[in-house]
Amino acid sequence: MQKRKIAYTFKFSLILLTVFVIISGSLLGLSTGNFIIDFKQTGFSVLSAAQRGVGSAVTGTENTVNAIRELSRLKDEYEKLSEKLKNYEYMQRSNAEIKKENERLNTLLDFSQKYEYKNIAARIIARDADNLYAAITVDKGNKHGVKKNMPVIAVQKGTVGLVGKIVTVGAYTSMIMPVYDFQCSVSARIQHTRDLGLISGTGSPDIPLKMSYIKKRVLEELQFGDIIVTSGENGNYVREIPIGTVHSVSVVDYDTSLLISVMPIVDFSRLEEVIIIDTSQANSDKNPDKKEEGA
Repeated sequence: MQKRKIAYTFKFSLILLTVFVIISGSLLGLSTGNFIIDFKQTGFSVLSAAQRGVGSAVTGTENTVNAIRELSRLKDEYEKLSEKLKNYEYMQRSNAEIKKENERLNTLLDFSQKYEYKNIAARIIARDADNLYAAITVDKGNKHGVKKNMPVIAVQKGTVGLVGKIVTVGAYTSMIMPVYDFQCSVSARIQHTRDLGLISGTGSPDIPLKMSYIKKRVLEELQFGDIIVTSGENGNYVREIPIGTVHSVSVVDYDTSLLISVMPIVDFSRLEEVIIIDTSQANSDKNPDKKEEGA
């Protein structure tokens, strides 16, 4: 389309130029009295001028086409490089995530091998959003040895913490009632004073737990950050599992006990894997000699 336009323009210009030359020659002949025109020379001049115009137009067109081609090539190369960069960044993120997951799993494996009771590692696959995440589903069930009321713990950054206990068991999945659930109550002790109390959930992992039945006489011994652990009484939980740390202490005049807020040690918002404890069986992996004798 562009070449046709150039050709039409050239033809029109050539006609105008020819007419202009004839008129100019006629006027020149009339004014000098010599109305003789060297049409051969004139035609050559016109043709030379036309060739120069066509040559310039063709050269300009070629340069434009080449520039467009080069721009298109550079654009393609840019898109390819951008795609490679995206793939590289994705691989970097994937490698970082895999590395973190391996670190978590290695920590769990190391802990499970050293723990005195038989344990089952499980991955969280669902949370009940209707109950403020008060129900946590894992990918292990009775086919893997999971039973109701088994305590559940987690290891985060090398620290062990209580997650809750198994309340529902299916063939391949189980449901955990976490410590922050309204219905959850855990017999617990202040680690350094050994005073016995009861930990209750508040319904949300973002709200501290409540510890009741700690006498007011203990107030002067309490410090911010004191660790609260399971007492092991009632047979539901293993002894000395960290539950949380003292967040605040309130004194109520009409009550003989303190009201203690306890921040859970487990960060439930980042919880991905858990360990289910079978307190009825010793961990055979802990003593290699026994494993060899049993074999």
